[in-house]
Amino acid sequence: MIHFKIYNSVNNLPKSWDSLLTNDVLLKTPFLKALECSCPQNIHTNYVAVYKNEVLVGIAIIQRVEMYIEDVFRKTSDNALKRIGKAIIAKIVRGNALIVGNLMHTGQHGLFFNSEVVSQSIFLETVFKVIDQLTIQIKKDLKKNIRIVGFKDYFETDSIHQHVHLFTKNHLYKVQVQPNMIMDIPDSWNSIDNYILALDKKYKRRYKTALKKASQITKKEMNLDAIDVASTQLYKLYKCVSDKAKVNSFVLHDRHFFNLKKELKDQFKVYGYYLNEELVGFYTLILNNQTLETYFLGYQAELQQHYQLYLNMLYDMLTFGIDNHFKRIVYARTAMEIKSSVGAKPHTMHIYMKHTNNFIANNALKFIVKTLNPIKQWEERHPFK
Repeated sequence: MIHFKIYNSVNNLPKSWDSLLTNDVLLKTPFLKALECSCPQNIHTNYVAVYKNEVLVGIAIIQRVEMYIEDVFRKTSDNALKRIGKAIIAKIVRGNALIVGNLMHTGQHGLFFNSEVVSQSIFLETVFKVIDQLTIQIKKDLKKNIRIVGFKDYFETDSIHQHVHLFTKNHLYKVQVQPNMIMDIPDSWNSIDNYILALDKKYKRRYKTALKKASQITKKEMNLDAIDVASTQLYKLYKCVSDKAKVNSFVLHDRHFFNLKKELKDQFKVYGYYLNEELVGFYTLILNNQTLETYFLGYQAELQQHYQLYLNMLYDMLTFGIDNHFKRIVYARTAMEIKSSVGAKPHTMHIYMKHTNNFIANNALKFIVKTLNPIKQWEERHPFK
C-alpha cells in the first residue's frame, strides 16, 4: 500500500531519508537543514516521504513560494508601458505557488524514488495527491489560495516526460525554459594545462588575458570562520549581482553561505577574491558526487570589467573541477554566451505548470512564464580546436 507523510522540518524527517540511494547532495538532510536555517523569507519547504507499506520508497521537496512584485521584478527604472505590463503579470502570479523542486538552484532537485519498488507513474500520482492535500491544508491553516503549481527543471531525456498524461490529467502543461549550461570534462584531462591545449588560438589568448587582468587579485578558499567574519560583505557582493537581474523570485538569507558551510562542510566551497586584502568577489561550489554544481557568486560591479572577475571565476571553477576529477560542471542558466566561451554546452530544460484559476487560460500563463524566464537569443561560442 502506497501512502505519504508531509513534514515541515528536517528535524522530523525519518532516519531512513538519507538511506535512499540518491546521489543528489541537494536532497540529503545536511543541505536541506542548511536551507531550512537560511531560506528566503518567501519560501517555505515541505518534505514529503512516500512509503510502500512502512518502507520509504520515495521523497519529494515541495516549496510554497509567496510571489509578490517587489520580489519578482528588481529593476524599477522601466518605462510606463513596461511597468503596466509587469503590474498585470504580477496580479496574475501574485500569491502562493507550490513548486516541486528547489527554486533556488537550477536542475531537478525535487524528486527521487526507488524504481525497483515503485513505478514512476504511481510515485507521480502520489505527488499529485500531496499537492492536493497541501493546497487544502494551506487554505485552512493560512487562509491562502494556491495560485500556481509547478514541477521544475527537467532535461529532455528525463523519464518524467513519459508520463505527460498525468500532467495533462492534472491540467499542467509543458513549457521550455532557459537551458542549463553544462561542461563535460574528458577523462584525459588531468590539469588545466590539458584544457588550455584543447583551446583554439583565440580562446587560448582570451584565457591568458583574463588571468593577466586578475594578476593583482588574491584568490583563496574561505573556511567557516572566514565566512562568518565576512558574512555581511559576502551578502553585499551577492546582492550587487542579484539585483541586476530583471526577474528574480527570491532574495537569499544573509547567513545563507555560513549555514551551508556549517552543514555541508567540505561538500560546500567558498572562494574569495581579494584586492589589497579587501574582499571584492566570491564564488561558491557544491560538490555533488561526480558533478560540480556552481552556486551563487558576487562581486563589486565597478571592478568587474577591469579585472574580468566573472570570467576568472568561470575558469577557476573549471580548474577546480579538473583538478578534483569531476565528470561535469553545472554552470546553470544565465550568461549563456560567456559560459559557452569557456566550453559549457546548453542543455534544454522544461517545466510543467498550471494556474489554479480556470479563467486564466494556459496561453496567458505560458506568456507570463516566457516573460519571467525568457529563452534569450544568444550566440553559442565554440572555444575548442
